[in-house]
Amino acid sequence: QVQLVESGGDSVQAGGSLRLSCGVSGFTYSRACMAWLRQAPGKEREGVARICTGYGGTYYTDSVKGRFTISQDNAKNTVYLQMNSLKPEDTAMYYCAAARVGSEYECSRLADFTYRGQGTQVTVSS
Repeated sequence: QVQLVESGGDSVQAGGSLRLSCGVSGFTYSRACMAWLRQAPGKEREGVARICTGYGGTYYTDSVKGRFTISQDNAKNTVYLQMNSLKPEDTAMYYCAAARVGSEYECSRLADFTYRGQGTQVTVSS
């Protein structure tokens, strides 16, 4: 059974930092797309960052480029999202997501993920 468990969400002031973690179990991801998604109240879910495991590529939505960094620790089966210079518009529920892919191109374009966690709340106040 695949499980993705997020942690690290919190309430912070604008300009602050947080590191989200996603513990992965039951999923062998030698060729996979691991991503962080977010959804704010009243808004559609959006992809924030993704890392193409086995291919090396990372991709970010424009609004977080230069501020967020996605990484993974294969030994710990954990995916991280380091978030710096947080803004009020970053406030959302953040979800970890995963899917097996056959290429980096597929990973970079993937819209629907097979697995998703329950989410962790990030609130940024001005």
